[in-house]
Amino acid sequence: MLTISAQLKERGFDADLTVETGETLAILGPNGAGKSTLFDVLAGLVRPDAGSARLDGTVLFDLGPGAANSWMPPFSRGISLLSQQALLFPRMTVLDNVAFGPRSTGAGRSESRRRAALWLDRVDASEFAPRKPAQISGGQAQRIAVARALAADPRLLLLDEPMAALDVTVTPALRRTLRHVLADHTTILVTHDVLDAFTLADRVAVMREGSIIEIGTTHDVFERPRSAFTAALVGLNLFTGIRSTLGLATGAGLELRTVPNERIANGTPVGATVPPRTLTLATTGGEDAGRDWVQTAVVDLEPRGDLIRVTTEFAFADVAPAAVASLDLVPGSAVWVGVSPSDVTMYPL
Repeated sequence: MLTISAQLKERGFDADLTVETGETLAILGPNGAGKSTLFDVLAGLVRPDAGSARLDGTVLFDLGPGAANSWMPPFSRGISLLSQQALLFPRMTVLDNVAFGPRSTGAGRSESRRRAALWLDRVDASEFAPRKPAQISGGQAQRIAVARALAADPRLLLLDEPMAALDVTVTPALRRTLRHVLADHTTILVTHDVLDAFTLADRVAVMREGSIIEIGTTHDVFERPRSAFTAALVGLNLFTGIRSTLGLATGAGLELRTVPNERIANGTPVGATVPPRTLTLATTGGEDAGRDWVQTAVVDLEPRGDLIRVTTEFAFADVAPAAVASLDLVPGSAVWVGVSPSDVTMYPL
């Protein structure tokens, strides 16, 4: 199990985190949220001002006033870090690249090669063993980098957007490989891809401004987002406010009716999500009395597959191109947005 609490004033970083043994935790957040700093602190590349971290009972660091002032060097931590680039050694064969992992932890040459061959087989890359990195593709290289990281038998694996630099045609294969090999390995995965989190992670944490603002099971975080960033990531409109008699009341005087599926006392801080495909756009409000209507303005229009995402000052809606044409929508157009109470999901914050 990993536990970490660390502060780094210069970077505005102040995070607390626990990762269970054998668990994969996905970290999401906007650029500059502190994801890379977290990895640097765990890997021993950056020394925090204060805090402590333990991995399977071993103290990685304990710093600050009244602390033991202990600091374990990176090579002793049993942590493997895999970045966006495979960074294979160009003059070594694929087999020797993977064998470098266990060799770096003290294993002998024959044992290192045996473990390398085993991991190449697990990532379905045995055929590339005698080749040099220049003779394989980017997707193949990244699979081999995964094998090298795991061949060292790390206590913690850090994956820093391992699929970000890959072509979309090879990403699914690496995702399947990771889903297979990460079982029973304690892993932290930084990603911007919701699909990575859904398919690979047991839990999700969202970072912003150096701190963790949301954490929970993948389902809970994505189904009940607490921040605008998370809601946008999973494609939901999020409104926050106070539970009212009719539904949700915002500070701006807007009230959304809901069909609640759980008891929430009036006055409770709540969030409410609305899928963009359920919103209706019209040139006048009140055409459908079963909806709440808000007059707003179009900000942007963007193709999304066979639909058009119409972003307004109130919310974003995914509608058919024919609807956009019939309403003559352009940025700056006045438009009414209709919300059905049955499409609003409300939950306590």
